[in-house]
Amino acid sequence: MSENQLSCLWNAPSLDPQYRAAVSLHSHTNYSKESLYFIPAFARRHPLLHWALQRQCRRSTVPVDLDRAYWTPPLTARAAYGVEKRQIEDKLGLAGLVSLTDHDTIEAPTVLRVVPETSHIPFSLEWSVPFEGAMFHLGVHNLPAARAQEIVVQLAAYTASPAPQDLSGLLAMLDENPGVLIVLNHPLWDLCRTGMEPHRKSLEHFLHNHIEFLHAFELNGTRSRAENNSVMELAGQRQRLIISGGDRHGCEPSAALNLTRAESFCEFVHEIRVEQRSHVLFMPQYAEPLCVRTIQTLLDVISDYPEYSEGCRRWDERVFYPDPVTMLDRPVSSYWNAPPAFLNRIFFGIRLLDNASVRRALRQMFKNKVDLRLPSETVYEASL
Repeated sequence: MSENQLSCLWNAPSLDPQYRAAVSLHSHTNYSKESLYFIPAFARRHPLLHWALQRQCRRSTVPVDLDRAYWTPPLTARAAYGVEKRQIEDKLGLAGLVSLTDHDTIEAPTVLRVVPETSHIPFSLEWSVPFEGAMFHLGVHNLPAARAQEIVVQLAAYTASPAPQDLSGLLAMLDENPGVLIVLNHPLWDLCRTGMEPHRKSLEHFLHNHIEFLHAFELNGTRSRAENNSVMELAGQRQRLIISGGDRHGCEPSAALNLTRAESFCEFVHEIRVEQRSHVLFMPQYAEPLCVRTIQTLLDVISDYPEYSEGCRRWDERVFYPDPVTMLDRPVSSYWNAPPAFLNRIFFGIRLLDNASVRRALRQMFKNKVDLRLPSETVYEASL
C-alpha cells in the first residue's frame, strides 16, 4: 500500500527523528525562460487596461509582441541552490537535497556540477509536454549523467514538434532508468487557458494513456490550497503518491518540501518509486495568503541585484525580446537608454506594496479559508 503523509510545519513544529533529510523539488533559476503571455491575456479581460497597453505598444519604436517576450527569474543557479539548502538546514536541522528544474534545460545543474560542493546535484528539468491542446509540465529528476544532454535534446524535440506516438516511448525510456523520478507538476493548472473543462478532458486522456509512467502528483507550493486539495483527490483516484514541489521563481525558498529517511537523491527516488512512501511538509510561508506571496515574487523579479555580474543586475536586463532583424533574443535594456516613463510609474506603484502596513491589510483581506486535507481513501495514511 502507498503511504502518503502530509504535515504543515506551523501545526507540527517538531519532526520525527527518523528523517535524515528534506528534499526541495521543482524550483527555477535564471536559466528558466518565463513567458509574458499573461500580460495581454490579463489586459484583455479589463478594457481600460487593454486600451492603455495597446496605446503604449503603438507608440513603441520596436514592434511589441508580448507572446514572444520572456523574463528570467532573478536567482542564479548557485544562489537558488543556496536558498533551498539553507532553509532546510537552518529551519529543519536536516541535510538538504536540492533538485533544480528549469524549463526544458539542464544548464543550472550542469554549471553546478563542476563545483566540488555541488557536484552531486541531480540533472533535472521541468519538461513542457504539449498534449491535445493542453500543456503539461513534468518534473524529470535525476537523469543519468552520461546521457543527460542527449535525453534533453530528445525531450526538446517533442516539445517543439509533438507527435503523440512518440510520447509513450519517451516516457517509457525515462521510466526504464530506476534512478529517474517523473512527477506530474501542478496537474490542474490550465496553462494554455483553454478553460477548466477542456483542460480536465485533456488531463483525463493524458492520464489514461500515460499514468503507468508517472511516479507521483505534485502538491505545489505556489498554488492555492483548494487546488492542492483537488490534486490530492485526483492522486487518490489514480492511486499515485503525492509529492512536494516548491515552484519557486523569486527569492522565497520553497514552501513545500519532502521529508525523507534517504541520505542521497538516488535513495530518495527509491523511497518514492519502490517503497511507495512520501511525506510532504508545507513550510510556514505557505500559510501566508497567496496574493501576498505573489506580490513578493513580483517585487523580487523587478528588484535590482548590484552584487550580480553585469548584464543581470536590473530587471530590464533579465527580460528578453527577439530582435526584429536578426530574430536573436536581446535584453530589453538594449532597446533604450532608460525604461519608459510609463513602466517606471507602474513599478513605482508595485513597490508601494512593499510596505508593512499594506502587507498587514492584505493578510486580513485574503486570509486562507481552505485547509489542506488528505482524502479518506485507504491508499493514504495521514500524519495529522
